[in-house]
Amino acid sequence: MIVVTGAAGFIASCLVTRLNAANFNDIVVVDNFTAERKLANLKGKHLREYVDREEFFEWLEQHHEQVEFVFHLGARTDTTEQNRDVLNTLNLEYSQKMWQACVQYQLPLVYASSAATYGSGSLGYSDDDALLPLLKPLNPYGDSKNDFDNWAIQQPEKPFFWAGLKFFNVYGPNEYHKGRMASVILHAFRQIQETGSMTLFRSHNPDFADGEQQRDFVYVKDVVEVCMFLMQMRQHSGIYNLGTGEARTFLDLTLSTFAALGQTADIRFRDTPEDIRDTYQYFTEADMSKLRAIGYDRPFTKLEDGVTDYVRNYLVTGQYY
Repeated sequence: MIVVTGAAGFIASCLVTRLNAANFNDIVVVDNFTAERKLANLKGKHLREYVDREEFFEWLEQHHEQVEFVFHLGARTDTTEQNRDVLNTLNLEYSQKMWQACVQYQLPLVYASSAATYGSGSLGYSDDDALLPLLKPLNPYGDSKNDFDNWAIQQPEKPFFWAGLKFFNVYGPNEYHKGRMASVILHAFRQIQETGSMTLFRSHNPDFADGEQQRDFVYVKDVVEVCMFLMQMRQHSGIYNLGTGEARTFLDLTLSTFAALGQTADIRFRDTPEDIRDTYQYFTEADMSKLRAIGYDRPFTKLEDGVTDYVRNYLVTGQYY
């Protein structure tokens, strides 16, 4: 059996699809299944069992001998969350308990970290362990992820294989439930369909023109390929960036969305909301050399190609992955 936490969410549900495609059908999905808006992400998938996240460790105690691998992708992912107690409970303490269980039962573990740990990027975007204690995230969400990364590398006892993945700006199908936290592509698609135009955040940094803010946008199908690679390799434990290694602008992203829809671009700007303005990242770009060095050699999907696939094959048709 393969365990996937956060399984009804965006990235994890895409991973379940990819596992099914590789004939892994004994998948135990773990989540808070009361959020009905996410359940469509699991419809039609081959699954072994649903386990509520609050009951998981009791379940694992009974079934650990049958578990082959753990993907811990569940978390509180709202980057505007200010309740540190919630973030500590779900992102730090739950992950610590997962780590300790994987040590106890000798289970390989891949868990979700985040590029939010890099903060303003003043120290760059290297996934070198030596930089972890020096990073200063810009929000409590980033703090919670960085706290766990630092805790993990300091542990004297570790799973026999483990990897933390610092996800950059992931986009793609199955993020329909994410609301404000969904990718700009989903917001652009909806706005273009409704109004024929798209409104982006204005830059409040003199070094960046409006729409020229840059992020490392990575297609979710590439993300799950990396997860599959790590599951099959099970060596070279550590924390790895997961982006494309190439920053692109929000204008690039939005223009690609208009092009995928076959519509003339009409892009407007509004002020960045005050609740995120001071913690806004203007540039992110993953240093991918560490993952490449352990043998991951697949090319990452070009932004224009990923947006076209997402828009035409999922957003226009209403399909899930």
